[in-house]
Amino acid sequence: MATEAQHSTTRRDFLFVATGAVAGVGAAATIWPLINQMNPDASTLAVASVEFNLNGIESGQSVTILWRGLPVFVRNRTDKEVEEAKAVPMAELRDPETDEQRTKKGHENWLIMIANCTHLGCIPTGESGEFDGWSCPCHGSQFDTAGRVRKGPAPTNLVVPPYEFISDTLVRIG
Repeated sequence: MATEAQHSTTRRDFLFVATGAVAGVGAAATIWPLINQMNPDASTLAVASVEFNLNGIESGQSVTILWRGLPVFVRNRTDKEVEEAKAVPMAELRDPETDEQRTKKGHENWLIMIANCTHLGCIPTGESGEFDGWSCPCHGSQFDTAGRVRKGPAPTNLVVPPYEFISDTLVRIG
């Protein structure tokens, strides 16, 4: 038979539990601002995505816009450029990606990619180089009409940012 002392809780037990609970709430209240300050700044969140109207860009023309502080090439490729990009054998590419992987279905003429060379981060010049795409003036990397690296020290293709077509003439990047 158990004694009464074994089943009853004492005032000391209650104080230990209450002290532990208050310490836990205090620790959470102290740590929360430290964790919350790691969230992105409101001004950063405001520019997390950008909408761009494609109306003024003629076939064969490129524009450069800013997204998250990075230059982004938006190119309305000609039918010839699209066909050239699709005809490239994958074995010739250092970073194999099909043209279909770099564009959106139904909008194959639009090429949207971050305008920083993947070698040293410089900005390639458009409609230049051996492959009529982009070439990097700093070290000579050559990109084709789909922004894929074909020659030079750049290790990978120009990066395609996340984007979607909201309508036929409006695109959201980010």
